[in-house]
Amino acid sequence: MDIAAKLAAEFSLRPDHVANIMALIDEGNTIPFIARYRKEMTGHCDDQVLREFSDRLTYLNNLEKRKEEVARAITEQEKMTDEIAEALSKAETLTEVEDIYRPYKQKKKTRASVAIAKGLQPLADLILAQEISDEDLTAEAEKYISEEKGVASAKEAIAGALDIIAEIISDHAELRKKLRFFLTRNGLISSKFAAKIKDESKKPTYEMYAEYDEAVSEVPSHRILALNRGEQEGVLSVKLSLNRMLATGVIGNVFLKSGGTQREKLTATIEDAYDRLIFPSIEREVRSELTDRANEQAIKMFEVNLRQLLLQPPVKDMVTLGLDPAYRTGCKIAVVDATGKVLDTTVVYPTPPQNKTEEAKAKLLALIKKHNVDVISIGNGTASKESEIFVAELIKECPRKVSYMVVNEAGASVYSASKLGAEEFPDFDVSLRSAVSIARRLQDPLAELIKIDPKSIGVGQYQHDMPKNRLDEALKGVLEDCVNSVGVDLNTASVSLLSFVSGLNAGIARNIVEYREANGKFTDRNQLLKVAKLGPKAFTQCAGFLRIPRGDCIFDNTAVHPESYAAAEALLKAYGYTDADVAEHNISELPQKIATSGGAGKVAESVGVGELTLQDIVTELLKPGRDIRDALPAPMLRSDIMDINDLKPGMELTGTVRNVIDFGVFVDIGVHQDGLVHVSEISDRFIKHPSEVLKVGEVVKVRVLGVDLKKNRISLSMKTAQKAKKNG
Repeated sequence: MDIAAKLAAEFSLRPDHVANIMALIDEGNTIPFIARYRKEMTGHCDDQVLREFSDRLTYLNNLEKRKEEVARAITEQEKMTDEIAEALSKAETLTEVEDIYRPYKQKKKTRASVAIAKGLQPLADLILAQEISDEDLTAEAEKYISEEKGVASAKEAIAGALDIIAEIISDHAELRKKLRFFLTRNGLISSKFAAKIKDESKKPTYEMYAEYDEAVSEVPSHRILALNRGEQEGVLSVKLSLNRMLATGVIGNVFLKSGGTQREKLTATIEDAYDRLIFPSIEREVRSELTDRANEQAIKMFEVNLRQLLLQPPVKDMVTLGLDPAYRTGCKIAVVDATGKVLDTTVVYPTPPQNKTEEAKAKLLALIKKHNVDVISIGNGTASKESEIFVAELIKECPRKVSYMVVNEAGASVYSASKLGAEEFPDFDVSLRSAVSIARRLQDPLAELIKIDPKSIGVGQYQHDMPKNRLDEALKGVLEDCVNSVGVDLNTASVSLLSFVSGLNAGIARNIVEYREANGKFTDRNQLLKVAKLGPKAFTQCAGFLRIPRGDCIFDNTAVHPESYAAAEALLKAYGYTDADVAEHNISELPQKIATSGGAGKVAESVGVGELTLQDIVTELLKPGRDIRDALPAPMLRSDIMDINDLKPGMELTGTVRNVIDFGVFVDIGVHQDGLVHVSEISDRFIKHPSEVLKVGEVVKVRVLGVDLKKNRISLSMKTAQKAKKNG
């Protein structure tokens, strides 16, 4: 297989770009570095495409390796033929390769292997040739009667021969491929409650699957995962089915000769092979394929949600009071300055059973006044609603303007109890660390959430059922892409944040922080080369993603890579600009000057870089120190509160998307329970998936469809809001 040609076709890339990407990956360059600084070589592929490319390249390399292993194994058995070699060459999946290898693979003891050991293979070949009469077959079978080999009669010999034929049918690679296709295209997936259910309390969760069937070709990923979980929990019995007459007919077309003898025996053998060997096997394979596809869809959705959550705009330049709600043990409070430095901590008891509301108000009003608090960040866990009511009342009595926001505290307790949390705040108890985290995740979601295992953040679905290594690998890629797309302040970044920078790892990140603590702030990117274990290769990969505000070189506070500094200097000099002009934002006319002096292509050639690199340099020089998140809509801060009992059908509200899943989105509308907008209520036009139009952190207008107080469920619609927006 020509892997490069296949990748070029699948990703619609030029052959030279494919060759470049393969070489760059092989050389050990990171995806963020390739995406950002090798655009001319890749045809401007973004990080997500490059990761998909890398995954596919790994699969195809593994496929070729397995083909070689199978070819070698068959050759060693002296059974390799031109037909087998051609089939292996054309195989496009690992499953197809295993189908080809199946007849030559060492099997455990089977009915067929027992029959072969008894010497019945020639009799099987004779029957399969379909040229012998019943009378002659019986006479021939009698020749195989042997007390020594355990063949007692002609009937037993024929039965053994048919077992061999059944396995030959089952091992037919093209047939298995065709039947797998039919099961995928025409099969049904069905479920019902298991005969014996250990935990009856789980039955209501799977009520919709008690009498369920759906076309395999149409079943959505989230239902596959739900069925799998129900089966694993012993609540559901799940199976696939295919029209048996269709399937055996397909097999008959391959093995039954027109006008051949022994049709009755072979028809029965075909049915036996299908029922006993083929269908159970391809059912497992198809279910495995469905699960793999569902897992990839769930992982992809997790990636999308995590990316959007991490890239939510920070609430900058605000002193923030973090409130970790609780009942009996009180609400933990932490005040942090605009940079996230902890200024003060305390505990208040405005919630039951203490209900020391006035005392809590006095404490917090004093803290707000003392530190000029701008915003209060409230965790959405236990006692969140009572805490929010308390804060809303507190704000009414506050002499300065203060707003609040309820943030998703998922993972805060994980961070608080972690080794990292203990290292950051050795003198704080676990709950106070949570309060700090809750404050900081409003100020800078990326910098804070990077410290937490993504699986604990709460934006996935069925994440605990996913293949752990694959999920971890995918989410690590998201963390890397987000950190590097935003950039990192070299003088303030934590070890956690630095460890996700292109070319770095936890050890080098720790060395950077230790160097910073020992030598003071970095003033030049080149100082990184003095950090232990950070060599030239790592420097090349990481330098462009590390920012130094107010450093010796203006370019150090941009995403311009040091390898392009000479080009940037030449560009500025060509148009009479200085570094000071860049720092003071006095080069706004640079794009126009480039356009009127021959265009980007000519200018890029004159300064010695590619046109795409020139465009990036200009973008960075226009806004040194820019944060890509600043262009996004700011988080929605509140100053008042609603209760679920206040909601009425028809009410129009503004909310924030908290999670996007296959069948809808959950929206925070300011009450304790997020509302669900089903996929059918998201848009006036048909959409296949909510992610087509919505993302985590997006502020949306919704209309209340219904409220179920007993089940604590809120149904929402966006259709009216969208129509109103269009009409407006």
